[in-house]
Amino acid sequence: MGDKAQTHHPGAAGRAKAADHPASIRNVVLVGHSGSGKTTLVEALALTAGAVNRAGRVEDGGTVSDHDDIEHRQQRSVQLSLVPVEWDGIKINILDTPGYADFVGELRAGLRAADAALFVVSASDGVDGSTRMVWEECQAVGMPRAIVVTHLESARADFEEMTRVCAEAFGADDPDAVLPLYLPLRGPAGPDGHAPVTGLVGLLSQKLFDYSTGERKESEPGEDQLPDIDRARDRLIEGIIAESEDETLMDRYLGGERVDVKTLVQDLERAVARGTFFPVLAAAPAAEGARQGLGTVELLELITGGFPTPFEHPMPGVTTIDGRTRELQACDTEGPLVAEVVKTSSDPYVGRISLVRVFSGALRPDETVHVSGHGLTDRGHEDHDVDEKIGALSTPFGKQQRPVTHAVAGDLVSVAKLGRAETGDTLSAKDDPLLMEPWRMPDPLLPLAIQAHSKADEDKLSQGLARLVAEDPTMRLEQNQDTHQVVLWCLGEAHADVALERLRSRYGVQVDVVPHKVSLRETFAVKAAGRGRHVKQSGGHGQYAICEIEVEPLPGGSGIEFVDKVVGGAVPRQFIPSVEKGVRAQAARGVAAGYPLIDVRITLLDGKAHSVDSSDAAFQTAGALALREAAAGARIHLLEPVAEVGVLVPDDYVGSVMSDLSSRRGRVLGTEQVGSGRTLIRAEVPEFEIGRYAIDLRSLSHGTARFDRAYARHEPMPPQIAERIREQAGESP
Repeated sequence: MGDKAQTHHPGAAGRAKAADHPASIRNVVLVGHSGSGKTTLVEALALTAGAVNRAGRVEDGGTVSDHDDIEHRQQRSVQLSLVPVEWDGIKINILDTPGYADFVGELRAGLRAADAALFVVSASDGVDGSTRMVWEECQAVGMPRAIVVTHLESARADFEEMTRVCAEAFGADDPDAVLPLYLPLRGPAGPDGHAPVTGLVGLLSQKLFDYSTGERKESEPGEDQLPDIDRARDRLIEGIIAESEDETLMDRYLGGERVDVKTLVQDLERAVARGTFFPVLAAAPAAEGARQGLGTVELLELITGGFPTPFEHPMPGVTTIDGRTRELQACDTEGPLVAEVVKTSSDPYVGRISLVRVFSGALRPDETVHVSGHGLTDRGHEDHDVDEKIGALSTPFGKQQRPVTHAVAGDLVSVAKLGRAETGDTLSAKDDPLLMEPWRMPDPLLPLAIQAHSKADEDKLSQGLARLVAEDPTMRLEQNQDTHQVVLWCLGEAHADVALERLRSRYGVQVDVVPHKVSLRETFAVKAAGRGRHVKQSGGHGQYAICEIEVEPLPGGSGIEFVDKVVGGAVPRQFIPSVEKGVRAQAARGVAAGYPLIDVRITLLDGKAHSVDSSDAAFQTAGALALREAAAGARIHLLEPVAEVGVLVPDDYVGSVMSDLSSRRGRVLGTEQVGSGRTLIRAEVPEFEIGRYAIDLRSLSHGTARFDRAYARHEPMPPQIAERIREQAGESP
């Protein structure tokens, strides 16, 4: 890895191109909280690999970190970006993910497309709770990981302490599996007493790598440095040997046998690729005018030598369109085409661009592929089952798209002109359509009710929303039939802000945000009776219908029952369905504050009819009038929806979360321990109280908790809240 001889010559070869074989590809995703230095690290790696010049610009204009205007206004990364570079003949697809929790969908897409993860940790900020959660996700699927410590230039940066913190945060099962491969080499202290990091000490090679001149230079350590190096080296060797497939190696080492560096490096690379050993490295951007950033050579060598090839990536589940399991070999270049759209974006000049990971077979320009849907119809994403002709293939670099001739299994490529494909869709051969198991997406739990700003916007709103949700499967589009609102369900405030900005700037749709309405209901609190009389004479046929009903409350979830108890033909048989139709229509309109009536039994007891003037319409009207009269003399309950909520929270925040739920009129049903240091709190909370819970819980738990919600039932609101709702509806209490 970093201790190997430097035999590459990046220069112009740093320009990424189509890889010819999966063995020469590495797909790595960068993970870390916002501000940890991921994008800066990507730029430093691209500079060292020769993909950009010393000014940080690609050869044909722009920079590797060019993002869209929304990201510049947000001053944070909001989407997944791909930066391909080349090192030692290996194409490295670097996937830079947003660090802010609202854009975890982009992170999940990056994890799906990658074969290994590089966790970026700031020496000045440490490891946050959300980063630990992503580590656990990677651990659950066995994804290889390494850690790189950034911001070493900070006055309070302490690499050794940060290594200890990482071992504590990430190495719960085995702290000795999280160890540094290098130690920082510090230069002379400045006037402020701070000694800058100028190089690295290779623990396996026992060499010094000096970056102070902007070029990596190798030298031997001094005698005074050897004791510290030897102590750290011995621990590293023991950690590597503990993961060795040679079970005799530890006994031989402890018995005094010297293990050669080549064997150690081979065992280290195998342990990293298996996901059982997690090396810690350090990196810093290059100084102005320098060609290499500190630690970037070591990091590139770790990626090419220690991270797995796409051959070692387990194949996600694949089925035929009708659901039959299809067994496929991982990364089979000669197998059937199976590729997946991991990101969808819109370019004002090119149109829709799909970032695709090829898992099997090969993808070529201008061929017709089958697009299979992703099963997210509940989020407003239609299922697809269509053939489409793909356009040009290219590899992105900043704002540039560089054409490529093909994409082999294991590679990532941009595909133009896929007009129907959305993020999460499967691309396969048109004569052998297949469907990949979707990756897990977080549920959007923050509602954003919107309406068109003008008539012109109203005409464009539907198409703009369709294009918006096509790009982002973490967003759910709801057309609420009860409240007649258009609701975008988002992951948080920043996610909502980006959605509104994309509607405005990309799709030319201006919308207004309006208060989100909760779907209320009404019911009778007591038994009541009503008489509906609809008698009109206006020349010709008149209208004549009289009916008497009784209304009584039923248990929750009963709906509306209609019972006929008319005797003696007081209401002719042909008009009884008319009465039922009338009362049900009035129940749907509401009887007190305009919300649907539920959970009542309506019994038709008596009535009168006229041989000439009675009609279906007359008895419908009479039935509605009878129900309204019954409600006028009865106590009506307003019912609010109650959600069953599950909050997964670190034990340190259990008390605060339970107290907060109680303040929201919530009822805690119980708690249970989930894994180490986590508690699942189950509660029932009125939906009125959790509209902004996605934001509030993140603040309360410092981003370490998550929750889910499901509708449980409607139940009566407290009288003071119901009174306020009635007043807002223009009704007296």
